[in-house]
Amino acid sequence: MRFLVCCLLLLSACSRSEKPIIGVIPKGASHQFWLTVRAGALQAGEDYGYQIEWNAPALEIDRARQIDITQAMITRRLAGIAIAPVDRVALRQVIERAADASIPVAVYDSDVDTPKRLCYIATNNREGGRIAARRLGERLKGRGEVGIISFMPGSASTQERTEGFLEEMRAKFPTIEVLPVQYGMANRAKAMAVTENLLTAHPNLAGLFADNESSSAGAVQALHSRNRKNLPLVAFDASEHLVQELRSGFIDSLIVQDPFRMGYESVKAIALHRRGEACSRRQDLPARLLLPSDLAKPDVQALLFPDLSRWPQP
Repeated sequence: MRFLVCCLLLLSACSRSEKPIIGVIPKGASHQFWLTVRAGALQAGEDYGYQIEWNAPALEIDRARQIDITQAMITRRLAGIAIAPVDRVALRQVIERAADASIPVAVYDSDVDTPKRLCYIATNNREGGRIAARRLGERLKGRGEVGIISFMPGSASTQERTEGFLEEMRAKFPTIEVLPVQYGMANRAKAMAVTENLLTAHPNLAGLFADNESSSAGAVQALHSRNRKNLPLVAFDASEHLVQELRSGFIDSLIVQDPFRMGYESVKAIALHRRGEACSRRQDLPARLLLPSDLAKPDVQALLFPDLSRWPQP
């Protein structure tokens, strides 16, 4: 009997190990956004019969580490790779190398400058920036100076958010002056410092737009340090901390994404491609504006605080 049980366990382990592997590479490891992407990828792996290998750089600005991780997956000839490129130019060559090796690459969250990717799945970042501009412009009644705290140069997703914000401000609120973009470089302390410098240099600053989680967290810390609760901050992305600050009034509104769907659709696209079915070359997922009054809604709670207990942290 014991021999039979051992044989069954061995067969089960072999069955699991024989599943083809899709590598999923985010920009970073720690934020809830990326952990929710991972949950979506794992769910799609279960649904389509793939093992998911998750490998994340420790820092969201580490282009070199992302390239190394991708190259290692190419060398092992994984069934596919889903990646959120840190830099739209720096990651181009290694993604093309994967495609040339017949490894399909689904790019998610932030685009890359190559036509060789299988697909691009992301929030409609340009529209997200426009939503932020409309909210802030209406709050300011079309007047005053506005600052932007961004992620880092070269990141396609946040660049598109900033471009959308600027386009909408010019079109709808031409009398608002938008100051030069400041960068937090994926570091909350740096984002706080550049926001404080902006507040010092522009004492009449009327509003702020922060285009990702770390920039938003740093910007709201700066508002706390200067006791500027009256200065409207429109923040992009969500975390428990940012939601708490929305409730407290230090954040005016949040622009949020659906990272679970982003991870799911990326793995699904590779699975469909590998079985000869067509997948959409581009999926623009909607961004959503949240005000404090929205936080009690069940669908908002599910979006902001997904149950990740089925997928323990790596």
